[in-house]
Parts: sequence; structure tokens; C-alpha cells
Amino acid sequence: MKRTVLFLVLMSVLGITQALTDNRYHLGFNDEEKVEFLSEMRQMLSSIQQITLGIGTGNKAMIIKAARYSGNRMARATSQSIKDKTPISFEKIGGPTHMMFETLAINAAEVDADDADDMKDLAELTGKLMRHCLACHEAFTVN
Repeated sequence: MKRTVLFLVLMSVLGITQALTDNRYHLGFNDEEKVEFLSEMRQMLSSIQQITLGIGTGNKAMIIKAARYSGNRMARATSQSIKDKTPISFEKIGGPTHMMFETLAINAAEVDADDADDMKDLAELTGKLMRHCLACHEAFTVN
């Protein structure tokens, strides 16, 4: 019994230690860049929320507006100092993510909001887009 308790305590301590190690790539932004970058990330999350709500309520205009906001427009508006500090591995995730927002907007414009299969397709595309978001957040940090 004592060995089991000791083993469990040891495993929980090791688990906590591992959780405290952040092996993500630090992007190295200064304070101003960090504020801008995190603002963009929050906007992308807000877009996802609005897209999800739009899919659930059949509001194509909401989906299109939210998707376009985080699409190429956002990528083009990112400051050069931030672009200069992002590695190729970041760009390989970020560029396609912004393009997926554009694709979502285009697809939303073409679907029938009353067709459950069309809305399901938009939901699936949103899920695929979110995999890109997760991949980026798993690989990079600004802290």
C-alpha cells in the first residue's frame, strides 16, 4: 500500500513538473508587437465564435463578415516587424489559416442557409480551420 501511494505521489509530482515546461517556440516580440499580435489572435477567436453562431442560426451574413475579417485582410494588415520575427514554420500554418477563413466566406456565400447539409459542410470546414489554430498555439508562444 505504501509503495502504491509513494508511486502515485511521485507520478503526480513528475506530471506537474512536465506540465510546467513550455517547449513552444518563443516568437520574441517586443511589448508593442505582443499587444498587436495577441489582439489579432483574439479577433480570430471572435471570428470563430461569430462563424459558429452564424452556422447555428443560419445567418450567412454573419459568417461571411466574421470570416473575411480574419482572412487575407488581417494577414495583409499585420505589421512588418511582426512578419519579420515569425519563422517559416509559423507562416506555413498562419498563411493557410487566413486562406481558410477566405474559403469559409466564399463557401458561406454559396450555400443555402436552410439546407442542413450545407451548414454541416461549413461547420466541418470551421473544425478543420480550428485545427490550424490549435497547431499554431501548440507550437508557438509570445510569453
